Amino acid sequence: MDIKREKLYTDILIIGGGTAGCYAAITIGEKSDKKVMIAEKANIKRSGCLAAGVNALNAYIVKGKTPEDYLEYVKRDANGIIREDLVLTMSERLNGVTRHLEKLGLVILKDEKGDYVTRGDRNIKINGENIKPILAAGVYKHDNIQVLNKVNIVDYIIKDNRVLGAYGFSIENNIFYVIYARGVICATGGAAGIYKPNNPGFSRHKMWYPPFNTGAGYAMGIREGAEMTTFEMRFIALRCKDTIAPTGTIAQGVSAPQINCAGETYDRNYGAPTTANRVYSTVEENRRGRGPCFLRTKGIGKRAEEELLKAYLNMAPAQTLKWLERGAGPSEENVEIEGTEPYIVGGHTGSGYWVDTNRQTTIKGLYAAGDVAGGCPQKYVTGSLAEGEIAAEAVMKYIAAVLQQEVLCEEEENKFREITGYLKNPSGIYTVGQLEEAMQKIMDEYAGGISGSYGYNEVKLAVGKNRIREILKLAYKLHGEDFYDLMKIYELIDRLVVAEAVIAHLEARKETRWHSFQENLDYPGLNDKDYFLYINSVFKDGEIRIIKRPLVDRRQTYEHQN
Repeated sequence: MDIKREKLYTDILIIGGGTAGCYAAITIGEKSDKKVMIAEKANIKRSGCLAAGVNALNAYIVKGKTPEDYLEYVKRDANGIIREDLVLTMSERLNGVTRHLEKLGLVILKDEKGDYVTRGDRNIKINGENIKPILAAGVYKHDNIQVLNKVNIVDYIIKDNRVLGAYGFSIENNIFYVIYARGVICATGGAAGIYKPNNPGFSRHKMWYPPFNTGAGYAMGIREGAEMTTFEMRFIALRCKDTIAPTGTIAQGVSAPQINCAGETYDRNYGAPTTANRVYSTVEENRRGRGPCFLRTKGIGKRAEEELLKAYLNMAPAQTLKWLERGAGPSEENVEIEGTEPYIVGGHTGSGYWVDTNRQTTIKGLYAAGDVAGGCPQKYVTGSLAEGEIAAEAVMKYIAAVLQQEVLCEEEENKFREITGYLKNPSGIYTVGQLEEAMQKIMDEYAGGISGSYGYNEVKLAVGKNRIREILKLAYKLHGEDFYDLMKIYELIDRLVVAEAVIAHLEARKETRWHSFQENLDYPGLNDKDYFLYINSVFKDGEIRIIKRPLVDRRQTYEHQN
């Protein structure tokens, strides 16, 4: 195979062209003439969580509320384990980035007074099918931004705990890239596909989080010794059965309660109405023989039904098609609900890089924004935009005093041999798909997946850890025919690296802080005395080492000390 090599230089490299990545680039493009390069595995026009659109912005400070109110909501929902400095600095920017997004072309619904139409206490309605193309168009307006589509970044270039750029390859053109930058923003999103999904076979991609988000940013950071946080706070979405479409649109749009098979409202019987408890209560009702569970929509009326049909066309058309195919809409039948497999995602829970208040990781010059950044749950779309803006402003200040450096040619050559080595490996008895399925089965059965109602114990975690390591050894021996195969191999390896970190974090928190999200069957109760803190980790000398850190409140500006 003819493999080209290219060495590129830029001021700021943004890895991932999703929500946070695009907005970080737009921020830099509007505020400076610094050279920016976005490396995106797909195409920024339709990549990331917003690829198919969205019908609401779920993080907005409505009239009568303050950023501090939003902070208190996030704190309650996360049972106290959040970085208050991160949540507050994010929430202070929510409305500003929303107005900017509207100027870029997003249609936000308004009432007769010209005010945004709200949906609940923190949400506003939008026509968001084209939200990602709007962000992409905003990127392409700026001459100082270069976009590398179909380029898969696989590792950082690090020297003396400072990021110098990243290694990657073109999926379509057989090019090995060495990209040098004075500062880097990681915006690669979270991790899906680690656990066995709800639907098998052909429909396995019908999941809550994009199946293309493989935890690459997490894995790259873990391999380089970056400190990570709160991977044990997994996210499990409560979704419409089979289609895995959002339930919030129904619950908030038509005030539909959760009911069991007897028609009884049940979620309030299981504690505070947190995101985790809405899933947990549904799991428990099914386990106790009171399932299936539903959102009660029967009788909402044809007008409300039509609004739901339109709303789902913006983000989850499979649900609208299901209603149409059945010939019975939500006004005639209640909508059955279920929990998804667990995901690792910092936009809904606290999982991700351990960052300072300005979103710099423990690797100098490397910033994280959006789902890949930890400590700041309930970001959603606008929070990811806000973090992209914060990281962009911080990296511009950082590079003002930084000169571009390179590593030795020998190091570049070693990475080239490592990456292309999979193309030279002999064909083995296993494929990427087979090892991925094995990984998902192990995580499901031993690390708290759907089959065990999300619960786990220490013995199961120990078995799971050993088996994940066995699969990782096999993954390093896989053979790829081309660069697309090479991408799939790296996606599997990244998922396995994240899976091992998840197991280490689940094992370290010896309590149950968030039902279902982190259901420790050995320690079913809450332990504020010993675990009202962050569970962090660093990969060193082949092992994941746990670090327990005290909480950071809203009055602090947190900076890394070591």
